[in-house]
Amino acid sequence: MKKIRKNYSLEFKIQAVSLSEQRGNVSSVAEELGICKESLVNWRKLHKEGKLSKEKQISSDPIREELLRLRKELEETKLERDILKKAVGIFS
Repeated sequence: MKKIRKNYSLEFKIQAVSLSEQRGNVSSVAEELGICKESLVNWRKLHKEGKLSKEKQISSDPIREELLRLRKELEETKLERDILKKAVGIFS
């Protein structure tokens, strides 16, 4: 039988780490949140190393930033196009 891996958001991980640091007890926080103790320990380690942060997720590469900006603009343009198509259908 295969194990099902859960994917947790970055915000959830950061909040879980901060909560465990406040309380100082990893086991009780992990049990309360319904996650594995080892996962929380790993997240704390990553947080301590600076690898678990929003700043790390965003690349400082200008080409990557341009690509993200263009993808967002494309999605907005597609949405506007679909709205206009529906409007033409309604008014004709």
